[in-house]
Amino acid sequence: MDLYDRQRGPAASRPHRSRNADASLSSDIDAHAAQILTDFAPPFQIDTPTHQSLPLVFCSPHSGRVYPKSFLAASNLSPMALRRSEDSFVEEIFAGGPKAGAPLLHAHFPRAYLDPNREPYELDPAMFAEPLPPHVNTRSLRVAGGLGTIARIVSEAVEIYAKPLSYAQAEARITTLYMPFHEALRGLLNQTHARFGFAMLIDCHSMPSVAGPSDDDLGLERPDIILGDRYGSSCTPEMIGQAERIFTELGYSVARNKPYAGGFNTEHYGQPGRHLHAFQIEINRALYMDETSFRRRKSLRQLTRDMTLFAEELGQIALDLLPGHLRNAAE
Repeated sequence: MDLYDRQRGPAASRPHRSRNADASLSSDIDAHAAQILTDFAPPFQIDTPTHQSLPLVFCSPHSGRVYPKSFLAASNLSPMALRRSEDSFVEEIFAGGPKAGAPLLHAHFPRAYLDPNREPYELDPAMFAEPLPPHVNTRSLRVAGGLGTIARIVSEAVEIYAKPLSYAQAEARITTLYMPFHEALRGLLNQTHARFGFAMLIDCHSMPSVAGPSDDDLGLERPDIILGDRYGSSCTPEMIGQAERIFTELGYSVARNKPYAGGFNTEHYGQPGRHLHAFQIEINRALYMDETSFRRRKSLRQLTRDMTLFAEELGQIALDLLPGHLRNAAE
C-alpha cells in the first residue's frame, strides 16, 4: 500500500491522457517529453547510503542547475537571472546525509522550469495559448503569486517567458519530470517507513539573505536557518524542537515558519498521526555563496560538515523514539 497516495497528491491528481487529450495533443506531449528526456538525462538523482541506518529522507527539489537551450531560447531572461529562483548547491550541503545513513533525492531540472514542491497541476491560465483542462488548479495562492508548478516569474516578479506556452508543454513537463520525481520520493519514504515504522522527510531549501519586494519582511536580514513545519501540523513538536536545538548548539540563529512554513512537500508528506513526519529547512544563502555571482564561499565546507552532524544527531534521536523491537530490527 502506498502510504502517500492521497487525494490532492501526485498519484491521485494525474489525469488519464485518453480522457484529457485528443490524438494531436497526445502526439505533441510525446514529442515534448522526448526532448525533455534528452535535455535532462537523468532528471533527478538519488544518493543512497550503503546501509540505511536512519529513518530520515532528505530531498532537495530546487537545486537543479541544468538549463536547456530550448528553455533559454523561450525565456526573456538570462541564465543568471533564471538562477535567482534556484537553491544553489543545496544538494552539496546535504551530501553528508547518505554518509550518515539516510538517502538524498535531488532534482537536476531547475525550479524555473518545473517546481516539484507544488501540487502537480497548479498552473496560471494567463501563461498558456489555449484554455486549460478542468483538472488544473488555476486559483491557488501560489498560482496567483506567479509561482505555480510551472512558474510565471522568478524573484522580484520578473516574467520568465517571451510568449505563451502550449498546454502540451506543461503536460510533458509534469508527466516526465514531476510524476517520476514524486514516485521516487514516495518510494523512499515508504521504504523508510516499512523498515523503521517511522519516516521523516527533510525538505532542503535556501533563501535570500535579505527579504525582497514580494516578502512581508521586506528589507530585513534573515536568520541563518528557518524551519517550517506548517505551524505544527506536519511534524511532532518534539522532533522540530530537537532540530532547532541542534542548529542552535551548532551556532546558527534559527526561526520557525515565518516567512517559510513549508510548501507542498511538507504539507503533503507530513502525517504525524501515522508516524510520517516532514519539515522544511531554509538556509540563508549568505552563509555559503555569493548571491550575485553564484559562487561558492569557502564556508560551504563547514556548513556541509554541520549538516552531516545535524543528520547524525537528529537521526539518532528519531531512532531512540522508536519502540525497542523496531529499533532492534533497524540495526
